[in-house]
Amino acid sequence: MKRYAAVLACSLLCGAAAAGFAEFGIEGMGVVSTAESEVRASVTPDGQRIVWGSTSRKGGPGGWDLWQARLRDGRWADAAPLSVNSGANDFDPIFSADGHWLYFFSNRDGGQGGDDLYRAPVAADGALGPVENLGAGVNGKGNEWAATPSADGKRLLFASDSFGGAGRHDLFVARWNGKAFVDPKPVPGINTAADEFDAAWIGDGKAIVYAQSTDVENAPIRLLLAHCDGKTYADSAPWNVSFNTADGTTLGPVVDVSKPGEILVSGSAKAPKAGRMDIYRVRAPAAAGKSGC
Repeated sequence: MKRYAAVLACSLLCGAAAAGFAEFGIEGMGVVSTAESEVRASVTPDGQRIVWGSTSRKGGPGGWDLWQARLRDGRWADAAPLSVNSGANDFDPIFSADGHWLYFFSNRDGGQGGDDLYRAPVAADGALGPVENLGAGVNGKGNEWAATPSADGKRLLFASDSFGGAGRHDLFVARWNGKAFVDPKPVPGINTAADEFDAAWIGDGKAIVYAQSTDVENAPIRLLLAHCDGKTYADSAPWNVSFNTADGTTLGPVVDVSKPGEILVSGSAKAPKAGRMDIYRVRAPAAAGKSGC
């Protein structure tokens, strides 16, 4: 539940970064990225709506809430909290690749324990239907974060400290059995004694970008990039984005399915800058690996 203590203390932890509009640009200055902390944004397949989580923006019903804006005249506008928010923490939103589902985590009452993964159906007009818990196949007694469905919807990438693993939070992939996501398996080659979380597949899994921290509540968070060698992800290294520094807080990567060559990340660049944590748009790394992971 304290996942983003580091986010709230970002002004102390985030290192300096060079400005570089050719490398990255801020998303929705004053609408999406504001003076508050904004984390993990996702865009609909038609590019008309964006959702994100905020730990501090006023106007929602809970402590951490999900927000949405719409594209008007080429700019994000009309930011508002989502109808699926509860009085608890609701966070880590992502649209499925077909735009039919919105996934997120919440610690609302009625879950399996701690932070659980949920989803809600998305109607053609963007309205959200009843929220459903993803069930015991992926939700354990601990905390589950940052669900990322595969392009075909048959796999779910997520972080958990409920299913064993190498230590702290690890990355898992569950499969869809026709009724639910089940049988989570560790992502090969990634998990360590540190916290691994907030992962995005690149090139349908030929590469992966993910967040790592020695202690997600108290230590810096950095994004790493690894490529699949056909069986496992190998040679993890810091992703080469200037504000993704060893003493900073960079997390929440999500590929923009409306522009698959671009990826949205959360961090704090020196400029452009709106608040404590902003959403940035960055060119997606090349997937130089193989299939099979």
